[in-house]
Amino acid sequence: QVQLVESGGGLVQAGGSLSLSCAAPEIIGDIYEMGWYRQAPGNHRQLVARIFQSGLTNYADPVKGRFTISRDNAKRTVYLQMNGLKVEDTAVYICNVRNIWMRDYWGQGTQVTVSS
Repeated sequence: QVQLVESGGGLVQAGGSLSLSCAAPEIIGDIYEMGWYRQAPGNHRQLVARIFQSGLTNYADPVKGRFTISRDNAKRTVYLQMNGLKVEDTAVYICNVRNIWMRDYWGQGTQVTVSS
């Protein structure tokens, strides 16, 4: 089973910053899209941000202006810098990678907890 290697996350006070990374060394083929989703207890999984092969980015409205997604194609890694964190950002953050054949791969998820 292809694995995505996630790191980062943890506990931070409101207003603080955290960064996440996700590497996809085993993905076959070029990577078309890389992104982060999050799922809070009782909620559906929701898109946080994604970045396409072209560099084009897409952010969910609640995180615009606070989160920045980037990718290193050579390292097959996506990063998420989260600034100005709010209590409502608390969730499990899950990495998603889609290859050029539109096959999706998901990480195990990493917990982000923001305290007030």
